[in-house]
Amino acid sequence: MPFVRTPDGCRIHAETEGEGHPLLLIPGLGGSAAFWNPHRSLLRDGHRLILFDHRGAGRSDRPEQRYTIEALAEDVVSVLDHFGVERAHVVGHSTGGAIGQVLALDAADRVAGLVLSGTWDRADYRFRTLFAFRAAVLERMGPAAYQDLTNILGYAPDWVNAHAPDLERATKAAAADLEPIAVTAARIRMLLDFDRSAELHRIAAPTLVVSAEDDAMVPAYHAERLAAAIPGARSVRFAGGHFYPRVRPQAFADAVLNFLRSA
Repeated sequence: MPFVRTPDGCRIHAETEGEGHPLLLIPGLGGSAAFWNPHRSLLRDGHRLILFDHRGAGRSDRPEQRYTIEALAEDVVSVLDHFGVERAHVVGHSTGGAIGQVLALDAADRVAGLVLSGTWDRADYRFRTLFAFRAAVLERMGPAAYQDLTNILGYAPDWVNAHAPDLERATKAAAADLEPIAVTAARIRMLLDFDRSAELHRIAAPTLVVSAEDDAMVPAYHAERLAAAIPGARSVRFAGGHFYPRVRPQAFADAVLNFLRSA
């Protein structure tokens, strides 16, 4: 199995496929590279895809520790170093977009172009209340209830009804996917501490900000604030709920590729 060992000894599951300009895909809070499975064939042409599971999720180690977005960004640098990649385009969705912001600020020389998808500039009152509630549901009601809540918040109502068997499978898998609960709860709460909004004007990489008009988890006004704060940032908006890249993979991939051609 392909693992990258970070300076503190954590094993990060990472893989690469295709040839061309490096394109790093960073998943959201679920932390699994499998989020990008629908996009691999769509983005691979002309790109060397780099995918990984976050520390604390997927096939990577899940140490019980304090989690921060900055620490996860340091893990990304270890992944790039492991594969000998000096500079990559970066696509991050949700929590992956927060990691992308940190990379563009703290490791700017590693970021050729930046796509911030379904992500936020800072944790305001609504964000903090929602994500603190999600952590409480996980701890008090368990993984299945947490996954059901994620499904309902993350997808548009018509998509939920049309894909009930898929979502039920995700709920059944939640116990294994989210253990240890203390680690997943720590990963949720790290989002509440993330705020680099005062530094966004320093991002020099060409940036595309992507959002969904019906995103109930990270409303589109966060994207508007990101686009206004990052010099020269472009914007595109979809529909399909928070997980619109999964709902509309071809349209999302087209938006990314059109941007990267001009980045």
